[in-house]
Amino acid sequence: MKKIAVIGKRGFLGNHLSNYLNKFYTVSYKSYKEIISSKKKINNFDYIINTSIHKKYIKDRYNSKYDNDLNISRLINNKKTVYIFLSSRKIYKPKSNIKENSKLSPKSNYAKNKLKTENELKKIFDKNLVVLRISNVIGDKSKIKKIHKTFIDIFFDNVKKGFIYDNGKNFKDFISINKFCEITRHVIIKNLRGIFNVSIGKKIMLNQIVNWLNRFNKKKVLIKKMRKQVDCFYLNNKKLMSKIKITNSEIELKKFCLKISRERFS
Repeated sequence: MKKIAVIGKRGFLGNHLSNYLNKFYTVSYKSYKEIISSKKKINNFDYIINTSIHKKYIKDRYNSKYDNDLNISRLINNKKTVYIFLSSRKIYKPKSNIKENSKLSPKSNYAKNKLKTENELKKIFDKNLVVLRISNVIGDKSKIKKIHKTFIDIFFDNVKKGFIYDNGKNFKDFISINKFCEITRHVIIKNLRGIFNVSIGKKIMLNQIVNWLNRFNKKKVLIKKMRKQVDCFYLNNKKLMSKIKITNSEIELKKFCLKISRERFS
């Protein structure tokens, strides 16, 4: 049985990913602090997935001191270990049908840092590296520690205030946390290497997601119109999906969003 280390003990992705993968593999679930403070070489894992992130990595210009993935990689002492790096769709320019070979155009420090880490890890792991460029991950984070707010956090914050921003034209690309975990497992099963977009692979209108997430909310929510489209994008996921061959549909995403709504508002 494959041995997998999931690093990022209290985070949203790490919590879900470790619980899911533990059904199929031997999973070691540790915090970044545990790994780094021990200073022990990591040599007994087939795969390592880091989900932790430093606050300064999100906001500030690149500094290797705050690059958790790079710091972890320096402790790995097994040439056969495969490193799965969780990158971001933000390294691309927002547009439709973004492919893995599309022009890279990171704007924020976070996006620039992700791209920098991608390039640094390529030097270290070469062919034993998997880069997953992930779209917006949907999941209920109400009971899990959060370092920074994502779409769904902002959505529920605004619902509490009684309003949501939209103009009827905004769209994004989403993927449920459950589907992300399933995809990660199949990346391991298929022994994949390289760069892959992880997404539903199509345009999902923002008002549609809002309707799903707000379905069981009995309180009236005002929709405030935005003047222009903001950060609209969707990723082309055909490269990955052609290899792992699992379902990844809008219907599944809808069911997942309705489940979150029911749990939040019922």
